[in-house]
Parts: sequence; C-alpha cells; structure tokens
Amino acid sequence: MSDRFDISSALTSIKPGRPLIIVDADEVILGFIDGFDRFLQTQDFCLDLTSYRLHGNVKRLADKSALLDVEVTALLEEFRDGLDSLEAVPGACDSLITLSEMATVVVLSNVTQGQAPARRRNLLSLGLDFPLIANSGVKGPAIKALVARLYASSFFIDDIPQHLASAAEHAPEVFRIHLVGNERLTGLLPLPIHAHCNAGDWAAAERFIRAHL
Repeated sequence: MSDRFDISSALTSIKPGRPLIIVDADEVILGFIDGFDRFLQTQDFCLDLTSYRLHGNVKRLADKSALLDVEVTALLEEFRDGLDSLEAVPGACDSLITLSEMATVVVLSNVTQGQAPARRRNLLSLGLDFPLIANSGVKGPAIKALVARLYASSFFIDDIPQHLASAAEHAPEVFRIHLVGNERLTGLLPLPIHAHCNAGDWAAAERFIRAHL
C-alpha cells in the first residue's frame, strides 16, 4: 500500500461493482475521547464534557478551571502525534471485519499526512487492514470522489452532523449513518437530519447496512 494516505491510493482498492463502506475513525471506530482523557490525566488535566467540542472542556484537576483554547490546541497536537494506541469502539472491529467480506471498507479520517501513519498502525493493531484517507475539512468532496465510478450500494458512517450534511450535498446517493461510539458524547448534539439511520451502536449500523446491500 502507498505511504500516501490520499484518495488516489484508496481508489485502487475500490471495485465499481462491489459495495463500499466509508467510515470515520474517531468515536466511530476508535475511542478518541477516552484516549485523550487518559493522556490529560497524566498531566493533571481532565475532560469535562458539557458540549461536543474539546476547547472549553479541558480543565485542571486541581481547581476545575478551564484551559485556554491555545493550551488545548497544544495538548491536542501533542496527543495526535502518537495516535497509535486508541481502543476500539465496542462492536466496531467485529462488524467491520464481517462487513468487509461483502463490501470494500475505507477509513476517512480528519488527520494530517504526518499523523496518518500512527492512525494506520492503530487500525492494524486492531486487525483493521483497510485503506486510510487523511482528510481535511468536511468530507462530502472526498466521498463524492470515492463513489464517482461506483454502481453498487455505498454507505458513510460518521458521528459529526456537518460531515453527514456534506455527504448529502455532494453524494446524495450514499446511505448516511450517524453513530457516536462514546456514551459521554450522546445527547450533546441533536440527531442529524441528514442521516438515513441514527445507529445507537455498531449492531444497529450493521443491520442497516445488511438490509441495504
């Protein structure tokens, strides 16, 4: 596989007549929030989630005061440099490995090219040997490019409503599944109006995909 984590590399694994599953990583396959919280605890900080964002929710353990946004950004950059030890969201590995027997799976993650090798190692350590695309910004344009020559069913799974909305705009033929893999995040955002399926867990997402293959 190419050491470039871009769309052109992923396209070589996509067969036009085979179903395609495009899946986000953080909080869909990998438990980013829990991993980041463990990292913060080693530095006497914690994650106190009151909204679906990190800035404003990182606090000092000593007095619960919030860190400045610039401080949170620095911590995130440090943490993201070693994205190779996150635990899997419950059910994600079993479902994706099973589904990969009947569909091509591609991971579309908002990481940089520099962060992508660690993310790839993390996925491989969980037995998920799928193409990885390092994306930036909303994901609709990338999804459109991935399904451009496809004439089979396609699915996109993400936890962020704006990415589902972008997919609806750029590739409306793709089935869109909303899945949030961490209970701490559930309820912090309204259910997205652009999802065909609001899956409470991977079992529900897998059932929806099987029903539409």
